[in-house]
Amino acid sequence: MLDYDEEAERYDVLRGGEPRAAAAADAVLGLIPGRARELLDVACGTGIVTRRFAAARAGLRVTGVDLSPAMTRMAAARLPGGVLRADSRRLPFAGARFDAVVSVWLLHLMSGPEDVDAVVGECARVLRPGGVYVTSVHKGASHNVGSDIDAVLADRPPSPVSDAVDAVDERAAAQGLLPAGEARFRGHGQGRSPRRALADLRRGWFVTLPPGAPAADEFAARLAGLPDQDRPRPDPVFRLRAYRKPFDGNPERSGGD
Repeated sequence: MLDYDEEAERYDVLRGGEPRAAAAADAVLGLIPGRARELLDVACGTGIVTRRFAAARAGLRVTGVDLSPAMTRMAAARLPGGVLRADSRRLPFAGARFDAVVSVWLLHLMSGPEDVDAVVGECARVLRPGGVYVTSVHKGASHNVGSDIDAVLADRPPSPVSDAVDAVDERAAAQGLLPAGEARFRGHGQGRSPRRALADLRRGWFVTLPPGAPAADEFAARLAGLPDQDRPRPDPVFRLRAYRKPFDGNPERSGGD
């Protein structure tokens, strides 16, 4: 697992910067009703996407939370007065506070089903009836673009998938949330080259190949042997799912903008 305090300063540069942030924000906002006035961005990271939510819609008040102190500081600089440090499994807000709750690139980091349940449960708890929860799903699969890098990495030990689509759907349903749409967006600038994949491996990106392990060294050698070491392969395409909280448990009253 990456140390996100250590990662904070280079996080945006290594993940597509503003083009990826713009694509993510547009896709999320496309799933959120225009009437929304209070939005919570859970695990907001550096705030590079969070600030775009606030800028895109007049009258939308945006709050961001993140557990990493370094990430929180960077986000607070981008959204002054709108960011605080908090654990996504125990949000420091009253119930039914927000019209929209967003958790992009979070569920895949959870250590097990219990933590995923806790996050989805908290997002549902702070969501107002009629509000929408938007989250990314199966992030790991998005990075498999069918390249020669993927072919090399296909033999690595499988990672647990805590954000599988069916599992997230089930957890949302258990909280009384109803399906409300889906979107995809391109991770601009995140197409890996062999050299970048090798650097990611060495800094602990691939959780089942910890740096220094014999298996990691074997995969490093195979990546180093690929052609066009600095040529990025295709960008990943990320997937979002949206869920609506019905009014008084009545699905018929949960539709519309």
